[in-house]
Amino acid sequence: MPPGRLARLGATLDFHHGLLAAVAALLLLAVPVAAQQVSVEVSPLRVELGAGPGSTTTQAVTLTNVGTDPVRVRGTLTDWDLSRDGAPQFEGAAAHGPFSATAWVRIAPPEQVIEPGKQATVRFSLSVPPDAAPGGYRTGILFDLAPATADPAARTRAVTFKSRIATLIYVNIGQPPLAADLVDLTVRSVGPQIQVVATLKNTSRRSTRTRGTLLIYDQSGKVVRELPVPDAPLLPESEREIVVTPVDPEKKLTLPPGEYRVEIRIDLGLTALLVGETTLKVPG
Repeated sequence: MPPGRLARLGATLDFHHGLLAAVAALLLLAVPVAAQQVSVEVSPLRVELGAGPGSTTTQAVTLTNVGTDPVRVRGTLTDWDLSRDGAPQFEGAAAHGPFSATAWVRIAPPEQVIEPGKQATVRFSLSVPPDAAPGGYRTGILFDLAPATADPAARTRAVTFKSRIATLIYVNIGQPPLAADLVDLTVRSVGPQIQVVATLKNTSRRSTRTRGTLLIYDQSGKVVRELPVPDAPLLPESEREIVVTPVDPEKKLTLPPGEYRVEIRIDLGLTALLVGETTLKVPG
């Protein structure tokens, strides 16, 4: 297959695996707020839910205060999206979009104080409407953190919820067929790094995840490097980039100067692989 060509192995992508769900979490921000240090960990970082129309379930998230001061935690439900590079986006996310599960969820308690070294539990209850169509839905719990204070006046003046942890919840209903394509494969340089960027487009109502292999061949056809494709979520009716970095001097990943053939094989957990080829040039 010539460089730059994309191929789809198999005419149809049919979903054969169990219900997929995933949680992505914002990195914990431990920043000074009101002259105190806020540091909380959330668990689990991954909640996997499969549901049917009319079903209900209750799950729990554990918050641990690993700092030295009491922390006030306020939980709110939120819609969210992923940017093309896979970063969770809360600001500007389409509220109550076609795949939002936010209206189906309730959390308790909405606000509490966690003492240093202690744990607290937030429970969320999911009630799926009886008429919910098959698809990959999502919602999230955004935990805002601030130092706790017993002085109401001081709280009004000083306590600002600035640190955040987000638990992102995927809910899959039914098994709609999966349809996805590898629409582009390019190479780009980011400083000393060389990245191979695969652009995937999911045209179905199904959430799925990526895995696979990136192979690099020298001029003789010998495989000189084999790297895994990241395990990453692909949302319904969305497009995103999957990045593999074969050259990164800081991580001691180098290749001799020259031209290489790159082949990527993306496995969505089906019998059909998405395959693409391009050329990678390493300057002297």
